Amino acid sequence: MIDKTVPDAAAAVAGIGDGATVMIGGFGRAGQPVELIDALIAHGATDLVIVNNNAGNGDTGLAALLAARRVRKIICSFPRQSDSWVFDGLYRAGEIELELVPQGNLAERIRAAGAGIGGFYSPTGVGTQLAEGKEHREIDGRQYVLEYPIRADFALISARKADRWGNLVYRETARNFGPIMASAADTTIAQVDELVPLGDLDPETVVTPGIFVNRVVAVGERRWLDAGAFVGGVDLEGNTLEEVPA
Repeated sequence: MIDKTVPDAAAAVAGIGDGATVMIGGFGRAGQPVELIDALIAHGATDLVIVNNNAGNGDTGLAALLAARRVRKIICSFPRQSDSWVFDGLYRAGEIELELVPQGNLAERIRAAGAGIGGFYSPTGVGTQLAEGKEHREIDGRQYVLEYPIRADFALISARKADRWGNLVYRETARNFGPIMASAADTTIAQVDELVPLGDLDPETVVTPGIFVNRVVAVGERRWLDAGAFVGGVDLEGNTLEEVPA
């Protein structure tokens, strides 16, 4: 009987070793597997290479992993924003390496790894420092640079529902990088709000088939997901995150 569920987040991240390359889903906080990141911090793996769209927000989730000095290098497209003070401090102190990748190239490099593509040509970055040292080719009169896939040892992603086979359904834009990361890692670990019986998921809504998922852990409903759109720490009804009813 196929059952990819594990009892808790600690069991889910077991086996992630020092020096591993780990993809972490999320576009800012949306879709970020915070519970898995917290478990990874407790697990103790260090010298990690992290692939994420951002470089952490505030002091939680990915930012907490950076603050714990567990990350040697981060590959991302958007490292700086108003609440990325953890990354900013580490980078200015020379304590973390950054590989900056334009967002479209980042997504396609991850997707290419999952699709078995050895490389692709992109016009993004041509004429900038990001293209220095890369192979250039002119195609139909336009310059392109060669980009290579990004593959990871592990992917930590977040979904709304799963069954024990690992089929995943996402919540709206929280889907973001989850599907492509799931196919681009040797081991994909998904945290979900809810585990449902086999047959409860409409096949037409399954975005990530279970063949791409190795471990699933249910973390329960996260109240802030449906609390409204938080802007500056306040939702549409004027509540702070701490004031939202459980």
